[in-house]
Amino acid sequence: MIKTLMTKVSVAVLAGCMSLSAFATDYSPNFKNTDITEFINIVGKNLEKTIIINPNVRGKINVRSYEMLTEKQYYQFFLNVLAVYGFAIVEMDNEILKVVRNKDSKQMAIPVVGDENPGVGDEMVTRVLEVKNVPVRDLSSLLRQFSHQAGGGHVVHYDPANVIMMTGSAATVARLVKIIELVDHAGDQEVQIIKLKYATAGEIVRIIDNIYKGKGGKPDQPSFLIPKVIADERTNSVIISGEPQARRKVIKLVERLDSDLEDNGNTRVFNIRYAKAEDLVKVLKGVSDSLAAAEKKGSKTTRSRAGTGRDISINFHGDSNTLVITANPDMMRSLADVIRKLDIRRAQVLVEAIIVEVFEGDGVNLGVQWMSRDGGFTQFNNGAPGIGSVAAGIYASKPIKGQTRNFTDSNNNPRTETDADTPGDASLLANLLGSVNGMMFGLIENDWGAVVNMVSSDTNSNVLATPSITTLDNEEASFLVGQSVPTITGTSASSGAGNNPFQTVSREEVGIKLKVTPQINEGDAIQLTIDQEVSSVSGTTAVDITINKRELNTVVMADDGGVVVLGGLIDEDVQESVSKVPILGDIPILGHLFKSTSTTKKKRNLMVFIRASIVRDAATMSQLSHRKYNYIRAQQLQRQSDGVSLMPNIDTPIMPNWDDALTLPPTFEEFIQSNDKKKLEDE
Repeated sequence: MIKTLMTKVSVAVLAGCMSLSAFATDYSPNFKNTDITEFINIVGKNLEKTIIINPNVRGKINVRSYEMLTEKQYYQFFLNVLAVYGFAIVEMDNEILKVVRNKDSKQMAIPVVGDENPGVGDEMVTRVLEVKNVPVRDLSSLLRQFSHQAGGGHVVHYDPANVIMMTGSAATVARLVKIIELVDHAGDQEVQIIKLKYATAGEIVRIIDNIYKGKGGKPDQPSFLIPKVIADERTNSVIISGEPQARRKVIKLVERLDSDLEDNGNTRVFNIRYAKAEDLVKVLKGVSDSLAAAEKKGSKTTRSRAGTGRDISINFHGDSNTLVITANPDMMRSLADVIRKLDIRRAQVLVEAIIVEVFEGDGVNLGVQWMSRDGGFTQFNNGAPGIGSVAAGIYASKPIKGQTRNFTDSNNNPRTETDADTPGDASLLANLLGSVNGMMFGLIENDWGAVVNMVSSDTNSNVLATPSITTLDNEEASFLVGQSVPTITGTSASSGAGNNPFQTVSREEVGIKLKVTPQINEGDAIQLTIDQEVSSVSGTTAVDITINKRELNTVVMADDGGVVVLGGLIDEDVQESVSKVPILGDIPILGHLFKSTSTTKKKRNLMVFIRASIVRDAATMSQLSHRKYNYIRAQQLQRQSDGVSLMPNIDTPIMPNWDDALTLPPTFEEFIQSNDKKKLEDE
């Protein structure tokens, strides 16, 4: 069977070769059940071309031509056959041909063509075409329907230059170019301006937008039938552009809406969306008074139409945040224009502060004190008890011997009795030793005693606070994380028999405070009025507590999202105190036995950084909130994975996912049922 098949293939190949060799310039190809690699080799030999075949090129072909082909026709026939079987030719600069799969050809060095040399037939080419009147983003999705994207075809667009890049066979690319030329035509987008006499341009545009928009803000009509309508507040005109058919409809509607009212006055209710109606009343009354004063100086015609300031009434309804205005038409249009410009969504500012404070403190105390029973001692007090106080405490703590009494008993016999020893008072020595910091030991030899005190302290603290706050433009916001500490403000002793003294106490806020008022300037610059304070309780004094406070008040200009440093404090304090016996304390090495040394070193670094970010829409606010929310939730998940020390089976609370609805706690009945079910499962 295999031998018969090979014989048939050889006969077919031989027949093809014989038919091709019979003519010097014309070809009559005839291949039946021929391996495609054999077919490529025969064509390459006839055309005298070097052809490289990709290993993925496999299969058999059946093709025949009933007419004689020229060399160019024969080459196109070769390309057509390969395209039918899913393969393509990539011609290199050195005239070598590569046969690859169709879908792999678009990633190779195929030629980039233009109008002068667009390519022929199934030759793989790439073409870049500039589109002048249609957005390429919309056009590219249309062209992909006419291009085999899974094969060698490929259509992409580049928005900044409004160009389309197409890859595929020359015939397919030429077809796409023809489609683009038919579609890329500018419509009749003439612009017309209609000056209004009675109505307000902004209100007319709002009505037209509501008519042409369907449910969910999507137009009910095709986009080319929807005109663009813009209000020119300066001239109270409506600008319309679009197709003639769409423009005619809008112009007719505007002319019907721009009509005078039947009476001289009217009343309108304005729903305020962003501003506060009560705050707008004062502004609108000032505007109406100014307009009325200007109209009094005008012509009689103007006064007859506009009326006077007495015809104007401006009130607000706080519960619904609305304005109720009664005025003549011209005045109503002016006030409506002011309301529209004031009732806008105000931008917000997210202020994030980073407060870093690093404190380092080191201290060393070393002192030796001597004492003799016969008299004389050295005493140094660099934070350590003196040897004299130690001796007094030891003496007071010794027990007191009982007294001896001589007396005669009832039988007239002499007797002697001694009372029991009384314990000494150790409270003085206990209080004294309680104030010792570090190591203190004493030596007693014969009539001499010595006390040695040694202490070394090392203090390190790192405070990092990242408060953040969001506020409206030009609105002050404050932030406090800390405590309310009571402090004594006064003491008084009442007169009279009772003589009951009393104290007045106030509370002071201690912690991290941030008070900021942002003002967004034109563009992306933000002016920040900042009051920053970091305070803490450092200790107590004889009068009251001591509070450490570091405060910063400044006005800075920052870019949107930029980080600025507000201030910094770097201080270093080194103190050394030496108490010694003259002459003896100066002796090298041995002099340390006759002196006391105390050394302290303190270093504090404090830096404050501020970053302000403008939030102009709800999407940005949602993104920022989402990021902060996920950060806190990630910390809770990390805490749960670490577990609770000594309680490994306890679950820590975790916030729900950002998009999850809040879950209400179970009712009392549900809680009882779940407990009963759990008890049954445990049993």
